Amino acid sequence: MTNSLSGRFLILTVIFVMLAEVFIFVPSVARFREDYLLARLERAQIASLALEADDMISPALESELLRNAEVYNVVLRRDEIRQLALSSPIPSPITATYDMRDPSAMTLIADALRTLVDPEDRIVRVIGHPVRDGGLLIEVTMDEMPLRNALLEYGRNILFLSAFISIITASLLFLSVQILLVRPIKGVVSQMQAYAKAPEDARQIITPRASVTELRDAEEALRTMQTQMTSSLKQKERLAQLGGAVAKVSHDLRNILTSAQLFTDRIESSDDPLVKRMAPKLVGSITRAVNLCETTLAFGRVDEPAPRLSRVNLAQIVGDVIDSERLAAADYPLSFAEDIPATMTLRADGEQLYRAIFNLVRNARQAIMATGDPGEIGLQAVEDDLTWCLTITDTGPGLPKKAQEHLFQPFQGGVRKGGSGLGLVIAADLVRGHGGRLELKSTSAQGTTFLIQLPKEDMALAPAAE
Repeated sequence: MTNSLSGRFLILTVIFVMLAEVFIFVPSVARFREDYLLARLERAQIASLALEADDMISPALESELLRNAEVYNVVLRRDEIRQLALSSPIPSPITATYDMRDPSAMTLIADALRTLVDPEDRIVRVIGHPVRDGGLLIEVTMDEMPLRNALLEYGRNILFLSAFISIITASLLFLSVQILLVRPIKGVVSQMQAYAKAPEDARQIITPRASVTELRDAEEALRTMQTQMTSSLKQKERLAQLGGAVAKVSHDLRNILTSAQLFTDRIESSDDPLVKRMAPKLVGSITRAVNLCETTLAFGRVDEPAPRLSRVNLAQIVGDVIDSERLAAADYPLSFAEDIPATMTLRADGEQLYRAIFNLVRNARQAIMATGDPGEIGLQAVEDDLTWCLTITDTGPGLPKKAQEHLFQPFQGGVRKGGSGLGLVIAADLVRGHGGRLELKSTSAQGTTFLIQLPKEDMALAPAAE
């Protein structure tokens, strides 16, 4: 029980109520003691009135008056004259004097605590003001033990009352915590456990019902998290299914393209000039398609294979990309500009670099053609001691905000309607596999610029490829 929320609330409530009662108990005991002593002074003054009525009273009557007032003697001061009104033998010397004429609160508290802790039977003197202007001063001597016994009884009553109040308060708080906090929290926990068993089931997503603001905020946050997680799990499941389907299609397509590759080898021996000019392009395209199918199958098993580094001519790769895209935009007013040094040689995987550049140029071409306006795509390469840099610019409409937020995320960063957004993801993975970086430099209504940076150091490739 002590480990539960409601149990700890119960224990803390009892402790706090008892502490509050302690702060109430001390001044209340001091007040009780003051009232007790003032009452004794008043009763002693009333007993002395018998002497004023009759100057001569019998010793038996005087003893009875003092016994009823619970004092040993009474001294009155009127007109600066101190008069012993009533008296009887005192069993022991006076050990303390208490002045009840306007005492401070701290004095009353200190005297009350001293009376409680001192078990000795003492004779004390009490001084105060007479009631109803009965004189200047009244003084009595009395036994302190009855006062201490009365204080102890009063303290026990306060303790029992405090315990009763604590139990009632703690019980009410316990029930309130159970109804307002513990039960709703257990409900949230049950919802979380049910959701954990079947996170793909949207019916297990929590429906906020709490009336407490903080708990409802927690339920709202939990619902948002569960909704996002369920959506992510569904997307991953679909991607897994899509990956399996792509692997099967790639396997069969590779076989078909391999057969087509055999036929293109014979076409190359044709004497037709047009066939001789187009056949190498066709052979290169089919070869790349076969490689793409093989790498797709490899990706389905593990990941994109590590690049096979060799010395490649960048101008040749860019030329192949542009030739392919010129054919795709043969009847569209689209121009290509390339500023690639003819002798620039990179240390890279030629096929993977071709795919990365091809995806970027193809995206630029499709974006321009979607506008229906003429456009231009430019490629420029420079190098320094550390990196090779290739800049790809276009005059397209720029990337929308959603595409910028999910730029390198599959199936979320697509620009065209029906697009998957895989082109940039694949290009970024291929460049990263070389230890390089693909980044968006700028995008606006006037066009978009991407930058590919490849390192010249061998050490930069290893961790990125992994």
